[in-house]
Amino acid sequence: MLFVPANRPDLAAKAPRSGPDLVVLDLEDAVPPQEKDAARAGLPEAVAAVSGSGTPVAVRVNPVGSAWFDDDGRALSTGIAAVVVPKLDSAAAATRALELGVAVVAGIETVRGVATAQQWLTSGLAACYFGAEDYVADLGGVRTPGNAEVATARALVGMAARLAGVPALDMVTLDFADDDRYLREAAEARALGYAGKLCIHPAQVALAHEAFTPSAEEVDRARRLLAAYDEAVAAGRATLAFEGEMVDEVVAKRARAVLSQAAR
Repeated sequence: MLFVPANRPDLAAKAPRSGPDLVVLDLEDAVPPQEKDAARAGLPEAVAAVSGSGTPVAVRVNPVGSAWFDDDGRALSTGIAAVVVPKLDSAAAATRALELGVAVVAGIETVRGVATAQQWLTSGLAACYFGAEDYVADLGGVRTPGNAEVATARALVGMAARLAGVPALDMVTLDFADDDRYLREAAEARALGYAGKLCIHPAQVALAHEAFTPSAEEVDRARRLLAAYDEAVAAGRATLAFEGEMVDEVVAKRARAVLSQAAR
């Protein structure tokens, strides 16, 4: 997901060039209060600029209960693939979001939202994301490059998403010039079960694709491991040694997941 300010149709028109899976026109954090009316009025133009390229487009509205949410909902353009609703933290708020009548990507980015996600995150939602910056601000904590302050929250969101059966997307990396940090965080997120990572700059899109697509080496090893495992099972053995690793059904399941992810 590549975020673009909704009041910048020029940037929206360029966004598909980097190959994102979804362009999100942002009415929330990227648009100051005095610009929100104009941004809403310009949504049809911005949506058309993106969708004309064949790239799916979504709109991030302001939070449920904010002074702008209702107007944002009324301004949603036809042709959008989803609406992104930030700072969801309850079943009631999720219900309001679903009433917008389009697929909903839920933002989990407050202390209450993280703590209660398992109670309201449902398969009725299309996906969710963890918003680290807002979460730490709400927590009253300090943001650090090592991410220790969000480790528990990231894990909890990943768990809640798994239980709800929806894909989870990892937090933004604000330093868009730091490719190493983006890739490190993406690797952490993939290990936690996340399906992707948010992008705030076009250059981050290729990094996300690289990080969440199994490498040729991973795919090759998974195929060879499964072939050896299937042979062992056919011979009546539940485990085998494969390249120095003890393999059983759990390890084979992970290998199948690699192949499935590569196919997607």
